[in-house]
Amino acid sequence: MAFSFRGGIHPPYNKDRTFAKDIEKLPEPEEVVIPLQQHIGAPCTPVVSAGDKVDYGQKIGDCDLSSLSCPVHASVSGTVTAVEPRWHPNGTKVLSVIIKNDFEDRLSPECVPFEGNTEDLTPEEIIRIAREAGIVGMGGAAFPLYAKLKTAIEKKVDVLIINGCECEPFITCDHRAMIEYPRPIVNGIRLIMQCLGLKDAIIAIEDNKPDAVDAMTLTTENTGITVQALPTKYPQGGEKQLIKALTGREIPPGKLPMDMGCAVFNVDTCASLDRKLSRGLPLVRRVVTVSGEAVVNPKNVLVPIGTSYTDLFRFCDGFSTAPYKIINGGPMMGSAQHTLDAPVIKNTSALLAFSGEEESFAENPACIRCGRCVSACPMRLMPNYIYMYAQKGDFEQCMALNVQDCIECGCCSYSCPGRLYLVQAMRMAKSRIPR
Repeated sequence: MAFSFRGGIHPPYNKDRTFAKDIEKLPEPEEVVIPLQQHIGAPCTPVVSAGDKVDYGQKIGDCDLSSLSCPVHASVSGTVTAVEPRWHPNGTKVLSVIIKNDFEDRLSPECVPFEGNTEDLTPEEIIRIAREAGIVGMGGAAFPLYAKLKTAIEKKVDVLIINGCECEPFITCDHRAMIEYPRPIVNGIRLIMQCLGLKDAIIAIEDNKPDAVDAMTLTTENTGITVQALPTKYPQGGEKQLIKALTGREIPPGKLPMDMGCAVFNVDTCASLDRKLSRGLPLVRRVVTVSGEAVVNPKNVLVPIGTSYTDLFRFCDGFSTAPYKIINGGPMMGSAQHTLDAPVIKNTSALLAFSGEEESFAENPACIRCGRCVSACPMRLMPNYIYMYAQKGDFEQCMALNVQDCIECGCCSYSCPGRLYLVQAMRMAKSRIPR
């Protein structure tokens, strides 16, 4: 197998700021703002009200079993001061539960470790546990884990891939997770294997993380899980690119990985499933990489869900210069933020602050017909033509050019010497196509 894919780029990875830094625990914040929308699908309905006392790990938002949604839980113990719209990383105000921390860390009676033999769990029980824990894809997609497991069973998936590539520049949270707690990751993988009825799985890690490869290889001995080091190339961690590299299977336009018998899960998503079984804890904390030229002391930080960006940057000693841009996620696929009042949510893998010197904005971008965007596109699209038709408002032609298959990886924009807003054009075209 070639262990690679067509297209892609090699941007400066800038992981040296944090890749060797141990995960640090953030001091408990005085207040958390927990959005009821932290996942793909319908938002939760609050099950608490202002004035209620809540415990650490207590369910504060739930959803109808028939809808694609995911419960949310309190990340601290304390008092609910409000249930109201607050800023969300997506740039809008979302109904959120605001909790004033009492610093007592009272564990909810709901958080009960599983005391039986995990090998006796049925697929239905594992799916129920994943739902009750509120686990979503933590690599960025935030798709509810329980729904993905159900679909994988229905599609009779025969290849299980665990994504430890972490190909985005700056981000090192998964890298540190694989080094510092490989055992929960492996335990979670084995639970997913059990749920899907599979006897083997592959952990894919880019070869610029040799210490993570070694740690996971040592931990997976005699488990049926193999570790595969892949060439470092962005976006190696994309689902379709990963499947192509490891299996040679192509995902046709309009199809999903599971349609081709493959399921891909993030390493920390797997660890979260193990934490629910072994410790009774739902998804209430996650590791976030805080980095960028404007950050004084970049770190990998274990953060309660709902912590404000302000508290997180303060823990990293603030800014060395006034940041020009704050990004939630990586510099290639993350989203620019307009306020530091937004909170960390379940799929916040990184928080990056950049100075104005790093900006490469072009006031009057122009296509020079070089074709670099076409060569770089890992989805084999024609970004230059899609951009042209999107600018003209001809979205039928965009659809004919398979714009829906764009994974918004940013390879085209990064490669473009004319500085065209290619990804933004793709997003706009996709949003204008009837579903």
